[in-house]
Amino acid sequence: MRRELGGLSLLLLAGAVFAGGYKIPEQSLRSTGTAGAYFSSANAPDASYYNPANMSFIKDSWGLEVGMRYIVLPSIKFSGRVVDPATRSFTSSQNLSSERESFFVPYLHYVSPKVGALRFGFSFTTPGGLSKSWENSIAQAYAKTFRLEVYEASLAVSYAISDSLSVGGGLRGVYSRGEVEYAHPGGAYSVSMDGDTDIKPGFFASLSIKPVKNLTLSTLYRSKVDLKINGNASGYMVTNPGPPPTIYSFNTSGSVKVPLPAEWRLGASYRLGATTLELTYERTFWSDYKRLDFNFADTTVEGSFGDPKPKDWKDTNTYRLGVMHDFSEKLTGMLGIAYDETPVPERTLNFELPDSDGWIFSLGSIYRPEPKVEIGVAYLYFMKKDRDVTNNYMDGKFKDMSAHMLTLSVAYSF
Repeated sequence: MRRELGGLSLLLLAGAVFAGGYKIPEQSLRSTGTAGAYFSSANAPDASYYNPANMSFIKDSWGLEVGMRYIVLPSIKFSGRVVDPATRSFTSSQNLSSERESFFVPYLHYVSPKVGALRFGFSFTTPGGLSKSWENSIAQAYAKTFRLEVYEASLAVSYAISDSLSVGGGLRGVYSRGEVEYAHPGGAYSVSMDGDTDIKPGFFASLSIKPVKNLTLSTLYRSKVDLKINGNASGYMVTNPGPPPTIYSFNTSGSVKVPLPAEWRLGASYRLGATTLELTYERTFWSDYKRLDFNFADTTVEGSFGDPKPKDWKDTNTYRLGVMHDFSEKLTGMLGIAYDETPVPERTLNFELPDSDGWIFSLGSIYRPEPKVEIGVAYLYFMKKDRDVTNNYMDGKFKDMSAHMLTLSVAYSF
């Protein structure tokens, strides 16, 4: 595989739709079914990822959950004027559409039996990425095709200080890869790239306390991971329109850095009979993403595409409410609602990541054919608000921004 540069950094701007920016919080069945509120009540193998401190409180046995998410990104619409990067002038008013896309994304969570006051866990997740492609139009000058895959493997441990107090934490290793293509519809330039990163380290830590019966309070911090992409970019650009035109072809190395942001969670869950109510507050520290700076070895390419691009993203809040109800020993239902803020300011919004504040709705169920086996299904819908935008790139409105997620899982304890 060619290790090609610049687009992968754009990929990190282009895809994730289940939280503002490029983050995907829903990494298990219960998280999907409760709109991401599942946190302080974590009582399954996915506690190794969502709240490792809670591993001390769950049933003492081996636990394994394997799942698959089917994600659908419907077409996004844009109506208005767009700045042509080649002429630096606005086009006439246009109606543009992105392509409909779909993906299958796996995950895995595991928790060990207790070893004294300790317990261990492992998770394999995909915390960010996805895709954005625009149909034939001026939008392809900014984002013709973008793909990103971000994989995380994490090791967790918990320590039970008492029957009502536990701490936990762990190490994370993050790897990303992707491809990108953007091209001017008039032929002024075309760039095609793909690449990957080394495995980047991070950490997470949590604390859970049960001050009274049936009430759990939890907090978690997950560190920022800087993703540095090294590779090559190839393509061409017209340096003199002629006639005849002068075309500069290139194949150059380069690098760029973008953050997978830190996050902090605070949550409370209360068990009332057969029903568990859960409220989670989530703070994502997107303000670390101040600019996008490509560094090309080829000085001609650096002069054309290497100027730092301001992003100036802001920290965001997400508010999540989830409900889980045990209809019987064999059947549990889930509902969730959340409100999520976008980190992208109007002045830097672009086709790479059309984004806005939005509402998340979800439901799901868990069936236990026998005590040690769980089979689950959950559905989540993310509905983002239409957004007017006037900046140096465009003057118009994005609408029909949404996403669907269907999660299927099987869990087993032994």
